[in-house]
Amino acid sequence: MNIPNKIHIIGSVGSGKTTLARTLSTKLQIPFYELDNVVWKRFKTGDVRRTVDERDDYLNSIIQTEAWILEGVHYEWVSPSFQSADWIIFLDTNFSKRKYRITKRFILQKIGLEKANYQPTFKMFRKMFQWNTHFEHKSKPEIMKLLNQFHDKVIILKDNSEIGDYVGKWLSIGGV
Repeated sequence: MNIPNKIHIIGSVGSGKTTLARTLSTKLQIPFYELDNVVWKRFKTGDVRRTVDERDDYLNSIIQTEAWILEGVHYEWVSPSFQSADWIIFLDTNFSKRKYRITKRFILQKIGLEKANYQPTFKMFRKMFQWNTHFEHKSKPEIMKLLNQFHDKVIILKDNSEIGDYVGKWLSIGGV
């Protein structure tokens, strides 16, 4: 097998997607993209949602390159990246661990130790808990059903630390 150079990472808020994408990006020397930044244009004055055509064009411009890592919770409009990916990593992190990570992230962002693409407000903090619950009960079953068609390239991990078992098959990096 070849080293994957097109990787799509999907999971809930707090599942470890961005951390895993950053780590794999560094280890594999592949650029990574956050799907939230495909959806939103980021400005100091505030975020502006891209039109569906702009979003889809941006996604297609990424997946037409030779190597990429995409990460995000989005699944309803990213079928082209699922089709193009060598690996689809589904981070099925424990619900309570995700709640802990959401809380930790919020605190670190509020005290300035972690960067955020958004304003870390209490309203956003509450939304993340709502999204996490929605993911667990609605999105996750839909994602699992959707990924069935890509079963030959789907890797389901309970924690992003398990990726070392897979990457280790292709690289001698001593775990990720």
